[in-house]
Amino acid sequence: MLHFRVVGQQPDEHYLEVVDLEGEWKLMIGDDKTWAAPGFNDSRWERVEVPATWESQGFYGYDGFAWYRKQFRIGSSFRDASLMLFLGYVDDVDAAYLNGVEIGHKGSFPPNYWTAYNSERRYKIPNEYLNFGGVNTLAVRIYDAQLDGGIIGGEIGVYQRNRDLPFDIDLDGYWKFAKGDDMDRKNPGYNDSDWDEISVPGIWEDQVAGNYDGFGWYRKQFNVPASMAGKRYVLMMGKIDDVDEVYINGKMVGKTGEIHDNPFRIRFNGEYAQQRYYYLEESDLIPGAVNTISVRVYDGGGEGGIYEGPVGLVELRRFVTYWRKH
Repeated sequence: MLHFRVVGQQPDEHYLEVVDLEGEWKLMIGDDKTWAAPGFNDSRWERVEVPATWESQGFYGYDGFAWYRKQFRIGSSFRDASLMLFLGYVDDVDAAYLNGVEIGHKGSFPPNYWTAYNSERRYKIPNEYLNFGGVNTLAVRIYDAQLDGGIIGGEIGVYQRNRDLPFDIDLDGYWKFAKGDDMDRKNPGYNDSDWDEISVPGIWEDQVAGNYDGFGWYRKQFNVPASMAGKRYVLMMGKIDDVDEVYINGKMVGKTGEIHDNPFRIRFNGEYAQQRYYYLEESDLIPGAVNTISVRVYDGGGEGGIYEGPVGLVELRRFVTYWRKH
């Protein structure tokens, strides 16, 4: 196991807007998940401006479920780009669907309601869900408990993300997540089919866990190309609140802080603010196969989880070259 933390300027991300989604959208109150489908006929829906509260556009005093829909096009030149959906701020809970597939959510819908009204929405767009050169349909399911509702502010659009240190494998996006603690969860064959899905990076309180402090586990499977054989990699895990242990294919490859089975023995020393860089052995990844990463987290209070990126794998040679320049 190797663990190393770099202090200083972190690799930056830069965003370029490629599709402006501000302006006219379709809106209908109520709740029907068939409204996420690209082929749904929304011709009778109301036309509203985004961003703005729905109360200010005729839905005075309305609290409850509603859906937004908008179509857009994106050119084939962005087929290999890293794309993000910016949805600004939503009051209170949302789930975003691209061409019928959910790509992100914040807060929790009833009956286990939890607001995320003060959390900015930025969701990774998997390129396989986009229709490059054709029409794409974005649908957003929203629940508002009180006061203002809707997509109320912030930047709204599709953005290209450019990194100073590009990933060889990008691990942003949906991961499996479960509360509690069970060391069997580190094993590749563990059955996580009934776990929640959670966006990484992102605070777990904003998504599935409510006001939760304690143990939680993340899991994700990813393909390692055969071309990565014989090389060393660095696993970048961003920032985690508070302490963590990271396993790949059942082997611990790094940790920050010390986790004990008895939470009263866990002590903190600012680990939540540290960037995680875990240096992997060549044998830690299995080229040409599906690999499993599992992250054990203990949060001692406040926000929790893998809350800030970057999260992904970078070849050791490129990682070292970057830091030599910086």
